[in-house]
Amino acid sequence: MTVPDFLPSHVVPPDGMPTWSAPDAARPTVPLDPLLPVQVVERRGDWARALCSNGWSAWVDGRLLLPVPQGPPVAGQPPARTADPRPLLSAVEKDLGRFRQLTEELCAGRLDGESFAEQTRGVRVGAVVDGNAVWLYDARHERWCYCDGTSVETYAVEHPPAGSSGADDEGPAGEPRGERGKEPDRERGEPDVRPGGES
Repeated sequence: MTVPDFLPSHVVPPDGMPTWSAPDAARPTVPLDPLLPVQVVERRGDWARALCSNGWSAWVDGRLLLPVPQGPPVAGQPPARTADPRPLLSAVEKDLGRFRQLTEELCAGRLDGESFAEQTRGVRVGAVVDGNAVWLYDARHERWCYCDGTSVETYAVEHPPAGSSGADDEGPAGEPRGERGKEPDRERGEPDVRPGGES
């Protein structure tokens, strides 16, 4: 049986995903099957309530859902924004360059071990390049992103979804508040990537 007006907005990742009966990591329930179409009907911070075609719904980590491609834009409508991978690539390159510079100063004896440790504390850089596919670590949001050269989307996250069932976790129209819901800081090279693959 299919729920009337069920319109998938996302699909479950290829490995499936855990679910919770409430936006609370302590209340797990039955996992969702890989690539199952779902409709996101509510968001609270990183959490998303996913509705299945049979009417069953559960809370999931909305950052990991894969958005369903939309149809062609209607004439006269502004083009949809896609996450530009260049700011994240620049941020990774900058952090790696800084680490290399400090390493060279350490090896040349211009920097002692204690100073090296202090200046590199908190630096986290990650990049895997395999042909035209790139995985980049977004340290500010503590997540790995997948980049195909023209767009970037969340691939994996380090922590369970943040946010509670309180209304304070959302801004107007369900827009998440706090660190993960803010506009990117382009001067710091932050990517235009939103939780759940939205852009």
